[in-house]
Amino acid sequence: MASTRPEPHRAAICSTAFTAFFAIAGIAVVDPILPVIGAEIGASTWQIELLFTAYIAVMALGMVPAVIATGRFGYKAVLSAGVSVVAVAAILASLSTGIGQLAALRGLWGLGNAMFFATAMVLLISLANDREWAVELFETCLGLGFAVGPLIGGLLGQVSWRLPFFVCGALMVVALVVALTRLKDPEEMPAQLRVGEVFALFRRPAFRTICLITATYNFVFFVVLGYTPVFLGLGVVPLGFTFTAWGVGLAFGILVVGHRMAMRLGAVQTVAFAVVGLVVALVLLATSVGTAESVVVLVLAGVAMGINNANLTDLALGLGSPDRRVTTGAFNLVRWGFAAPAPVIAGLIAPSSARAPFWLAAGVLLIGVFTFAWKGSAMAAELGEHVLWSRRGSAADEPGLVGEHDRLHTVTDPELGQDAPDMRLDGGLREHEPLGDLAVRQPFGNRPQDLDLARRELRDAGVEVARVGVAGGGQAP
Repeated sequence: MASTRPEPHRAAICSTAFTAFFAIAGIAVVDPILPVIGAEIGASTWQIELLFTAYIAVMALGMVPAVIATGRFGYKAVLSAGVSVVAVAAILASLSTGIGQLAALRGLWGLGNAMFFATAMVLLISLANDREWAVELFETCLGLGFAVGPLIGGLLGQVSWRLPFFVCGALMVVALVVALTRLKDPEEMPAQLRVGEVFALFRRPAFRTICLITATYNFVFFVVLGYTPVFLGLGVVPLGFTFTAWGVGLAFGILVVGHRMAMRLGAVQTVAFAVVGLVVALVLLATSVGTAESVVVLVLAGVAMGINNANLTDLALGLGSPDRRVTTGAFNLVRWGFAAPAPVIAGLIAPSSARAPFWLAAGVLLIGVFTFAWKGSAMAAELGEHVLWSRRGSAADEPGLVGEHDRLHTVTDPELGQDAPDMRLDGGLREHEPLGDLAVRQPFGNRPQDLDLARRELRDAGVEVARVGVAGGGQAP
């Protein structure tokens, strides 16, 4: 995994990804010790699932305020404050004496992670020249965090369920030192944001579509992550190794499979196939006849989840606002908001049937499948992709639009002004020397507002132009 462009801020980018690894490991560290916590504190299934729900709910609610705070304090300050909160919450959690205290501290932990995740992705993209490399690095660290977290929880949890929390807090102190010494804000500080700007993004149909699909997927993700440890009924160490194998599958899906499939099939189609595969895995979990079979299916489900994780964030960025903070805030609000109730709902219905949570998860994810069947082709068209279940061509083939693989070329066109430093977005002009693949998954039409957006994207990429034109005669002064 290497960037295709020079990265002068590589150290800061890698430090942010390193911190993300520890942040996610802090979520997954709880998996192997859930049954032990329930037994020692005397909590029911739904009560121990509060350790996930409290964490995720506060995290979702804190996303938008955290994004807005970056406009006042900058990325580094908000991110470092978040890591500090996580460190304090984790260490205090190791000293708690009841399920209420533990759930409250997990909520505080979620607030810290909201401050981190609301800024980390935007900071990475702001510092990186190769956006896809930065996203892949970030998602890979998330996958590895999910892989190593359960191993830490399993190995340390056999000593005491408190020890994984304490060690996680200590690791976040290390991450804080890295953040303070290695991270840096972009040269241009972010502008002030208003809450309305974040919620206005939901007016875009394609962005609403990807959010609905992500909502169903993340609900399922945390049913699997939160309830399966209870369902399997394994000891602390075997459970740790089981979820480490799941995390390795997740990382494999992100690092090896996800982006390669997207290159061949398109990101929209790749996510659609992975979602269908995950529905199949859920049905197999609900009908499995033994622990070994369930573990194998769990690992395969991890691969499908990794493929989704590798592409969903990139799709949201491509369909969202040019201001990545707006997209990150809106997308993460949905991503974590719909994940929050999943563990507790699974815990509440589990007494009626141990397999009911998996059937519920499969039903919820079918909503995502139907959404793909209904709106997937329109979403793909906005990204210059096509899907098998649509008879329409890709957006790149339609007049006035540019697909993600089209390039930007210098032109001299009397219609735009002789010898003016104009740019034409046209995948057909392959004989000219390309300046670079600057369309970055963001389609543009020939309306004035579309062309203005194209100009801003060009300037963000370091290309100053007087006017921007598209094939078909559209132009913007």
